[in-house]
Amino acid sequence: MAYDGQIAIIGGGIVGLATGLEIASRFPEVRVVVIEKEPFVAAHQTSHNSGVIHSGIYYKPGSLKARLCVEGADALLRFCQKHGVPFDICGKVIVATSDSELPRLEELFRRGNGNGLKGLQMLTAEQIREFEPHVSGIRGIRVPGTSIVDYRKVAEKYAELIACNGGTILLSHEVTGLRRFGSNTIIETTGGPVEARLVINCAGLHSDRISRMSKARLDLMIVPFRGEYYDFVASKQHYVNGLVYPVPDPQFPFLGVHFTKRVGGGIEAGPNAVLALKREGYSKKSFQARDIFELAMFHGFWRMAAKHWRMSIGEYHRSWSKAAFVRALQRLIPELTSDDLKPGGAGVRAQALSLNGDLIDDFHFVYTRGILHVCNVPSPAATASLAIARHIVDMVAQDLHKK
Repeated sequence: MAYDGQIAIIGGGIVGLATGLEIASRFPEVRVVVIEKEPFVAAHQTSHNSGVIHSGIYYKPGSLKARLCVEGADALLRFCQKHGVPFDICGKVIVATSDSELPRLEELFRRGNGNGLKGLQMLTAEQIREFEPHVSGIRGIRVPGTSIVDYRKVAEKYAELIACNGGTILLSHEVTGLRRFGSNTIIETTGGPVEARLVINCAGLHSDRISRMSKARLDLMIVPFRGEYYDFVASKQHYVNGLVYPVPDPQFPFLGVHFTKRVGGGIEAGPNAVLALKREGYSKKSFQARDIFELAMFHGFWRMAAKHWRMSIGEYHRSWSKAAFVRALQRLIPELTSDDLKPGGAGVRAQALSLNGDLIDDFHFVYTRGILHVCNVPSPAATASLAIARHIVDMVAQDLHKK
């Protein structure tokens, strides 16, 4: 028998779960079901990221990313306080190491102030060392509100609250097809069909495939980028007090290799950003023929490759050469050596790519008949999850009021 849920959310990552919680909390009369292909929630992007609660300093004022990041960070900290999820407001330093980076550093300072961040401080080289004694740079920005958390624990708390509010989470239910049935949608899954009046596609790395199942023409493709980390050995963890970031290159939606304190202990360095040959490919040897074929058939991929091949070569070099990775890190901490690092984890980022070869920067949503597609919510999506959920539910609120 089909499960008759009024609202079905495809994807049990942090955005899908936050959306389910928002619906269950705001519209208790609406039946909510979250459909997840894995046997547990938060299996992929949510539990493979750096755990940073971003402040919003990087994003263009007025953009959806900027607004939802700032709102979401505040909401997430309040949520963690209320529900006992551990977090640490450790602060961050963004460091310029050359004169050529100073205009971009100043632009970040303007953006941060434009986005309403409190307590931003421009730092001299000497002031950088007051916060991070082992870090070398010529100028910096102190972002005191940046925090860290374990996003898997956040997502698990979202799931728990969904259940407490009468919602259902269907695990080990991989979506295999979508079809319209009158005014509803039948979601075919490996665990049986689910019928819903409204579907919200929060499938992350597979969101474009879900959109194609619904015959939506979105003119974009999800491209997986793997980020690889090293961990500090225990004897060198004192090298970093909080978070240390370089000045990012504005041409790319990545922040560059950096140092991150983990809320559960330890320091990690990274990530790089290399094209993954499998959508859930967490190792260098991960390979999926279907994923590679789809990339090769998408015109936007070749246009992106033509624009950014030089950057890609550098990222792949750092992926395969620890010495090259360490040299990139030594721009910020010159005394760091290869012996100070050991292999760490990896994550895969779902990045939307347009037909013209542009990496879509802002959050992106498309509403088609009976389905809202969450097409592009890369970092800072975990930070902004509660604000993204409010934004999504605001978009579909009229449907939620229908009987």
